[in-house]
Amino acid sequence: MIFPKFFGKFARYIEKILMENIAINNTTTLPVQFTQGAVKEIIRLNKEDNAATGKWLRVGVKGGGCSGMTYILNFDEKNSSDIAFETDGFSFIMDPSHEMYLYNMEIHFEGGLNSRGFTFNNPNASKTCGCGTSFAV
Repeated sequence: MIFPKFFGKFARYIEKILMENIAINNTTTLPVQFTQGAVKEIIRLNKEDNAATGKWLRVGVKGGGCSGMTYILNFDEKNSSDIAFETDGFSFIMDPSHEMYLYNMEIHFEGGLNSRGFTFNNPNASKTCGCGTSFAV
């Protein structure tokens, strides 16, 4: 089993889905999807931010926030354990242990006056906070 035992039935279920997808497609499917708004903003940020030069877009999670886990979306160095994905003209990386929390998540960017920024639609989240940046599984 790829994931540690303490993740239990949920991890075994996600691992089964992932392994079936790899066996059927003979490739790794994208764990997260980006809307066209998110793609445009990521490409814009990557071009405008000199600090992002030579770095990858990291998608992941970390402990914290009012619901227990917080999303990570930033430009970072690639670690040897990271998995790289390519979609819509840009590449992103993810720690393989984060995939079970983010599988089938959609990342969107809203550019309006009332709501501006990246939003996360995560079907694995059992609850989210009011601001939408933290969640629980």
